[in-house]
Amino acid sequence: MAGKRQITTMCPMNCLPTQCGMTIEVEENRLLSLKGDQHNPDSQGFLCMRGWATQEIFENPKRLLRPLRRVGQRGKESFEPCSWDEAYAMIVDAIQQTRPERVGLWRGHGIGTTGPIGHRLVSRFGLLGGFQQWSSAIVCWAMGGYGLGLTGVVKTNTKEDMAANSRTIVLWGATLASQPDLAPRLVEARKRGASVIQIDTRRTEASRHADDVLLLRPGSDAALALAMAQVILEEGLYDRAFIEHHTLGFMPFAASVQTCTPQWASAITGIEPERIRDLARCYATQTPAVIVLGGSSMFKHQYGWEPSRAISCLPALTGQLGIAGGGLGQRHGASPESTGYADVLADVTPKMPAKAAIPSHMASITEAITSGQLDVLFLFGTNMLSSFADTNELACGLERIRLIVSYDLFLNATSRRCADLVLPATAWLEDIGLKETATHIYLMERALAPAGECRSLTTILRELAQQLAVEGFFPWWNEEDFVNALLAAQKTADGEPLTVAELRRCGGYWQKNGLSHIAYQDHLFDTPSQKIEFWSERALRSGLSPLPSYTVPASEKYPLRFCQGRTLTAFHAFFDEGQALPTLALANREPQLWIHPQDAHKRHIASGTSIVIANQRGQFEAKAHVTDAILAGVVWMRDGWSGVNRVTSGAPIVSATASTVIPGAPGGQAAYDAWVEVYVKEA
Repeated sequence: MAGKRQITTMCPMNCLPTQCGMTIEVEENRLLSLKGDQHNPDSQGFLCMRGWATQEIFENPKRLLRPLRRVGQRGKESFEPCSWDEAYAMIVDAIQQTRPERVGLWRGHGIGTTGPIGHRLVSRFGLLGGFQQWSSAIVCWAMGGYGLGLTGVVKTNTKEDMAANSRTIVLWGATLASQPDLAPRLVEARKRGASVIQIDTRRTEASRHADDVLLLRPGSDAALALAMAQVILEEGLYDRAFIEHHTLGFMPFAASVQTCTPQWASAITGIEPERIRDLARCYATQTPAVIVLGGSSMFKHQYGWEPSRAISCLPALTGQLGIAGGGLGQRHGASPESTGYADVLADVTPKMPAKAAIPSHMASITEAITSGQLDVLFLFGTNMLSSFADTNELACGLERIRLIVSYDLFLNATSRRCADLVLPATAWLEDIGLKETATHIYLMERALAPAGECRSLTTILRELAQQLAVEGFFPWWNEEDFVNALLAAQKTADGEPLTVAELRRCGGYWQKNGLSHIAYQDHLFDTPSQKIEFWSERALRSGLSPLPSYTVPASEKYPLRFCQGRTLTAFHAFFDEGQALPTLALANREPQLWIHPQDAHKRHIASGTSIVIANQRGQFEAKAHVTDAILAGVVWMRDGWSGVNRVTSGAPIVSATASTVIPGAPGGQAAYDAWVEVYVKEA
C-alpha cells in the first residue's frame, strides 16, 4: 500500500440506478484526494455532495475501529471494547443456544457500498445456515416493481435512449436526488426539442428542467393515470394494432375506466380537469414518449402497488413499448435488457423448512419481532429504526431479542439503543467490489488496508460459518475469486468469462453483454402470457383487483398528510443520519419539515420555528420550513431521521401471500399513510 497511486473506483453511495465514478489518490495507506471520474461512461465526472463527503469516513474520530459490547441495560450508549474472539464467541454461543429459524439477518444499503458482494454473501450465509433473511427491496422500490410486474413491463429503456430519441419525457415521481445522472440527459433532450413534464407531490431539483410541473396529492397517482387512459380511449388516441396483437384484457379495462374522467380525477388529485386532458393528449400524440418513474416514495402508501400498475398501462395503450424513445425510463430496481451478474446462489439448497420462514414482508417481520419469534438479530449496514415504520412498536419488539449485533461504520440510533454487540465495518476503499449501472459494470479496487481492527463482511461471515459448521459457505479461493464468479456471466470477445484481471486491463469499465437500449423490441413481456396484461389473473388470485384501479385511502382524524423522500445532501440514514460526516452534518443540522404557507399561517408557524409533529403513534421535534413548493394539506421531510418513523404507518401494502406473486418485488409498508398535526413547540 506504499507510494502515491491514482485509482479509478466508484462512489459508495447506492443511488441506484445512478452510480458515479471516482478518481482517488492514495499514499502510505491514506486517502489524499477524491474527485469525479471524467471518463466514466455514466457519470462523466459528476459527483454530488454525498459522494464528495465520503472522504470524511477515513480518519474520522467517530468511526468504529474495534468491536464493542454493551455494558449494562439497553437504552443508552454504554459500550466497552472487546476482542474479535470474544465477539465471535458471543455470537456463536447465542446461535447455538437457539434454533436456526430464530436467527434473523437484516441488511441495508450499508453493505451494498461495494455492490452485490455483501448482499449475496448474507443470502448465502442465511440459506445454508437455515436463518431468517429478507430482501431489503421491501423498504425501497419493491412495490413499484410489483405493479409493473403485474402488467408485464419491468425492463426499461436507457437514459441514453431517452436523451437521443424521446420527444416527450414524463418525470413521474422521479427526482434528481435519486437519479442525478438524469440531469445532463434531460439537458441533451431539451436541446433537441424534447418536452419535459414533471408530476410530483412537491417541487424538486427536477422542476427546473421541466417545461410543465403538475403537483398532485400524495397517493393519487393511480387516479391520474386512469383518467389519462380515459381521455386516450375517449378521443381515439390509442394504438389499436398494438393492443390487438400484444395485450390481454383490453375490453374490460376500457370499460372500467369509462367513469375515470378528468373531473373524477381532479377531485382526487387536485389537478384541473383540462390540465389532465392536455397531459393525456401530449403523452399520446407528442411521441415517442417515455415515462421515468420514481423508485420508492410514490409507492409507500396503503395501496402503493396501484400507481405503477395503472401508469404502466399507458405505454401499452399508446404503442410506446419496444420503440426508441418510448416505454419506461431508467428506474431503481430495474434494468434494460442485458446480461448482469452470474447467480452465485445457484448451488445452494436452503436449509430452512418453508413453513418456518418469515416472509420478506415488512409487517410480517415486525410482527415476528414483536411476538418474540427471534432470539438473535444481525443488522448489517442498517439503522432499522430509521428504515421501518411505526418504530415505537418495533422498538418494543427489539427489546425481546436476546442478542442484537450491528455491523457498521458508525454507531446509529438503533445500535445505540438496542445493540448488544457492535462490529466495526470496512469502508469501500478497504474492500474489492463491483458496481452496476443500467449499461455497465465497474471494478472497485481495494485501495487501502482496513483501519484499526475493522474487518470485511466476507471475513466475518467466513469465520462464523466455520465456527457454526455452515458447510459450503465460501467455496472460492479468496475475495477476488468470488468477484470472478459474479463476473462469469459476462463473456469476452474470445468467449471466455470476464475476470477481475481482464476488467483491470479494460480500465475498470465493462459494457454489459447483450445490452439493448430499447426494451421489449421482441414484444415478449414479463407475464405468464408474455403479453401486456390489462387484466391480471395473478392479481385476482392474490385478492387484488385484476384491473388497474384506484382505491380511496382510509382517512384519519389528523389534518396533514405526512410524506418523506430524498435530497441531494443526504442518503437515508447513512453515516448516523448524516451527522458523522462534517459536510453532510452541516447541510443537515436537524430535521426540517416543509409546510405550505396556508397551513403554517393557521398554526402561527414561521420558517425556523421549533415545532412538534404528532399523531396517535407518537411525536418528534423539528424546525419548520414554510414553502409553496408543496401543496396545502401536505407536509414533507427528508427521510433518514429516526424520529420520523415514530409517526409513520406500519400497515402492509399487500398481504404476505400477495407479496410473493412478483419475483423480487416483495411487500413494504404504508409509511406515507400517516396523518399528523403540527404544533409550535412550547418554550
